Amino acid sequence: MTKLKMGIIGAGGIAQGRHIPAYLRLTDKVEISAVQDLNIDHAQEAAEKFAIPNVFEDYRELFQTVDAVTICTPNKFHAEIAVAALEAGVHVLCEKPMAMTTEECQEMIAASKKAGQLLSIGYHYRYTEAAQAAKSAVINGEVGDPLVTRVRAMRRRKVPGWGVFTNKELQGGGSLIDYGCHLLDMALWLLDDPNPVEVMGTTYNRLSKTPNQMNDWGTFDHETFNVDDHVSGYITFENGASLLLECSWAANIKEDTMHLSISGADGGMNVYPFELYRPQHGIFLTSEAKAEHNETEAGHLQAENFVDSCLGQAELLVKPEQAMKVSQLIEAIYQSSEIRRSVRL
Repeated sequence: MTKLKMGIIGAGGIAQGRHIPAYLRLTDKVEISAVQDLNIDHAQEAAEKFAIPNVFEDYRELFQTVDAVTICTPNKFHAEIAVAALEAGVHVLCEKPMAMTTEECQEMIAASKKAGQLLSIGYHYRYTEAAQAAKSAVINGEVGDPLVTRVRAMRRRKVPGWGVFTNKELQGGGSLIDYGCHLLDMALWLLDDPNPVEVMGTTYNRLSKTPNQMNDWGTFDHETFNVDDHVSGYITFENGASLLLECSWAANIKEDTMHLSISGADGGMNVYPFELYRPQHGIFLTSEAKAEHNETEAGHLQAENFVDSCLGQAELLVKPEQAMKVSQLIEAIYQSSEIRRSVRL
């Protein structure tokens, strides 16, 4: 079987920590043939570490040597690079979020359709055992029509003190666009991608702009900190359902919390830990099971799905239109916070 030739664009932590190791577990299907980074030293280091034969400083030159690319750059460059890759006839897996704006997402989708090349986004939480179990439960009618969904992605004083996570120009935002987006994507996927109609959001960064803050994940400059470290939101959908969202890098809470639950017309579900709630047999029945949230394994399954899809042997789990809806809601939450009122979509 002909192997897929993969190029890595951006040789930082997410490339070396998740994507490259995942592809190296699939050497019967894919070979990493090239790596690119504007910092050529970083690209050379990654090439030496993972035995990648070709190194480029210009990503356009890399396109000529590969069948597909994985984009691991700051958010600002996602759309630009993805569109260029698709126009060059190269399949694209782009790290989340899809892009900085809904308009950029639309440009990526248009380029994908015009070129006839695949485009997927790195929302790897969908591939976890817990997410797959939850999706199966929803499909099988365990909750019935979803009514209220609750999402909480909360960390206690864990602002990323490395990379460009706190750089608004390069990232577009903070805790929501970096962390909350994962559970927002998963919630929309479980809800079968309902159409949002109104969004109310509030963002905060008071804690991270205060001097001498304790932080478990490195240091950062409180004076230049200009992204959100805490966000709350409320979303209503065309079908009458609603979603409550809270995410944070820096909350004053007892412990980190990752929560996704759905209250439906026929039952309820909690994903972490995995539990189902139904009125049955004249009693309130609670079912529970062990379902892992293993991000390393999810990264492997994400890579496998993308490679198999490029080879015509599978269908993408994360469609670009779905990922665009996440970006649309993030954009609306930020806009709502700025204008201090709800945003109609």
